[in-house]
Amino acid sequence: QVQLVESGGGSVQPVGSLRLSCAASGATLSYYAIGWFCQAPGKEREGVSCISSSGGSIVYADTVKNRFTISRDNAKNTVYLQINDQKPEDTAVYYCALRGNSGTAISAGEYQRWGQGTQVTVSS
Repeated sequence: QVQLVESGGGSVQPVGSLRLSCAASGATLSYYAIGWFCQAPGKEREGVSCISSSGGSIVYADTVKNRFTISRDNAKNTVYLQINDQKPEDTAVYYCALRGNSGTAISAGEYQRWGQGTQVTVSS
């Protein structure tokens, strides 16, 4: 059974930074693309970034370009999301998800396995 576990969320002040981690068990992540999504209260879940199985292809939502960096360490079976220069509108639950093939996609419907999420709160 594939399980994804997010960690690294918390409360941070504006312009602060966090690094979220997505660790997998029951699957070898190097075969799959991984996406990060966020869901703010009262809003739909939306794609933030995704990375191909090899790490050679990366996509970012326009709203997070230049502030978010996705990376992966296949040896550790973990994908990361570095969030810099945080803004109050980044406040959301962040989920990682596994896509059943190697290529990138930013739509939630393209992903088959989801973690439970980690809360990020940006507030002064």
